[in-house]
Amino acid sequence: MKKSILLSLILIITTVFQSVANDFNRGMYELNRGEFHEAINQFQPLVDDNYAPAQYQMAKIYLYGYGTVKNNDKALELMKKAAGQNYPDALFALSVIYTEGVLVEKDLNKAFELMEKAAMKELPSAQFNLGVMYAQGEGTKQDYYQATRWYKKSADQNFALAQFNLALMYFEGKGVEKSNYLSYVWNSVAAKGGYKNAEKSRDIDERNLSVEEIKSAREEANLIYNKLVRKQDLEAKIAAEKLTF
Repeated sequence: MKKSILLSLILIITTVFQSVANDFNRGMYELNRGEFHEAINQFQPLVDDNYAPAQYQMAKIYLYGYGTVKNNDKALELMKKAAGQNYPDALFALSVIYTEGVLVEKDLNKAFELMEKAAMKELPSAQFNLGVMYAQGEGTKQDYYQATRWYKKSADQNFALAQFNLALMYFEGKGVEKSNYLSYVWNSVAAKGGYKNAEKSRDIDERNLSVEEIKSAREEANLIYNKLVRKQDLEAKIAAEKLTF
């Protein structure tokens, strides 16, 4: 009997989660095609139920006035609620808000704290920004080792800007041992991802490498890039399946 009750509870909980996900996905569908009023109709009940992804989307709707009157106070309130639940995108957005000091008083320490939380949630853009904060000593003590560490995490998720900055750290020997070879590798990966500035930096790296080193670095860059693309394709496929409603 107890086992039967437990299975029933699990089924109910699963059904509720699926319903919430379906409503949210419907809202995202409407939002992406510019049907803002219908998106709001889908998001609002979820916001009332304290669902962080919906709170974040509604915050953006109020911030930019999509289908409603712009309301910075409401946007900030919802963004803080979503960030309070450690929702990565909200943590990132709120960090930027504190960095810019537009809707709130500028607070770089708070911005760093929020960006670190977002980075810990494996958000590649946050990992990159955290690396920049460490490199520049923004909201924290300057630490090139930590900067390189977070650039690498982001680069491993195929974030081109992080790959480019990681190459620069190898080129300058900041936080890592100086290596024109690895600078060439990561500039090549970033260039394959379409980041034009990396092509120029790669050409500079090439001047300090032998023909054999260039050949080896190109092969390594190809392996890294292809592996990252395959991983991204798989993640995109899984995400697309979740959006089915």
